Amino acid sequence: MLKSLNAEKSKTYVGYTSNIKKRLHKHNSNTGAKSTKGRKWLVIYKRYFKTKSAAMSYEYRLKNDRKKRSKLIKNENFNFTTI
Repeated sequence: MLKSLNAEKSKTYVGYTSNIKKRLHKHNSNTGAKSTKGRKWLVIYKRYFKTKSAAMSYEYRLKNDRKKRSKLIKNENFNFTTI
């Protein structure tokens, strides 16, 4: 999960990738997802998965679970777990 560094209105972005450094660079250079353009981003949460399917399933759940997302934002814990 990424969090925008914009002090006025903070936004989050959830996505999956096999190369987090490359993906973050794309988002911060305005060549990533449309919804991330025009902002600078910081990784606040990440998890490792053994399969793409598992990663996409978790991404879907996280995008749709506002309670969990809010909890992660408040904690801004850098969670590096593997499933």
